[in-house]
Amino acid sequence: MVTEFETKLLGLMMMVIMLGMGASLTWRDFMIAFRKPKGVIVGLVCQYGIMPALGFALAQTLGLPPAIAMGLILMGCMPGGTTSNIFTYFSKGALALSIMMTSVSTLVALGMVPATLAFYSSLGGYSGDYTVPASNVAQVLVVLLVPTLIGMVLRKVNPNVGATLELLGGLLGVFVILFLIVTWIPRNYQLLLDTSPAVYAGAIGLGLVGMVLGYSLARLLRQDSNRSRTIGLETGIQNGPLAVLIVTLSITGPQQQEVLLIPVLYSLFIVVNSSWVTAWFRRLADREAAARDKAKVGVLAQTP
Repeated sequence: MVTEFETKLLGLMMMVIMLGMGASLTWRDFMIAFRKPKGVIVGLVCQYGIMPALGFALAQTLGLPPAIAMGLILMGCMPGGTTSNIFTYFSKGALALSIMMTSVSTLVALGMVPATLAFYSSLGGYSGDYTVPASNVAQVLVVLLVPTLIGMVLRKVNPNVGATLELLGGLLGVFVILFLIVTWIPRNYQLLLDTSPAVYAGAIGLGLVGMVLGYSLARLLRQDSNRSRTIGLETGIQNGPLAVLIVTLSITGPQQQEVLLIPVLYSLFIVVNSSWVTAWFRRLADREAAARDKAKVGVLAQTP
């Protein structure tokens, strides 16, 4: 279980992360997104169409116990995490699209996360002490929207402060995942040893399959390869720390540890999986850039 101190610290760090995310945005970003909304719309369809359904499908297919299944479904319903922006940057993806997708999915989460969580929980017949009330989710998200808005205001008032907060928020997103690994896993190593392969398959599969489906849908909807890779990363990388915070604030007793298992495992493996996917995407981006340069040289050579 996560201690009371860790819960408070996690809540504080999440507020700083959301402050940083807000500082990465300007009102002009939203105006641009509204004028050319296709990429963001595709991202939202992936985020709240594919991922919750994938979490539910994996829970059913793998035959996970109700508490574990609830953790997987909750993880699938989460908005994108700021960690995806870092991986998009290193993969040479469309960083502006990634940041906008993360921000919009987080803002839309206020309505979509409680709705999708309630729908799939009801569809699976999950009830009991391990359920996460939709109202609790909404309350946490409302609280976290406040620092997001403050970050946007600070960016408007002082761009230098905004840029610093943006960097801090992104780095803290990675730190929170490491924090969960360092504090939670050593205390629960026996639980991890006893965990079935099906649970690991769900925690790992949610991110990897989500990336594949996000990329595939983006290509199907005529997004270019670079934007599709960005959408794939943004789809598969969910906000694990937010899921952990929601569980710790909503569930107590031994059920908390069971529901927490998937969000913590997901947060651990998504860093590893995203790293090698990012390396692969970066090679593809370099190959495409080299092909474009070669084509330009060919055109110039043919010019009299």
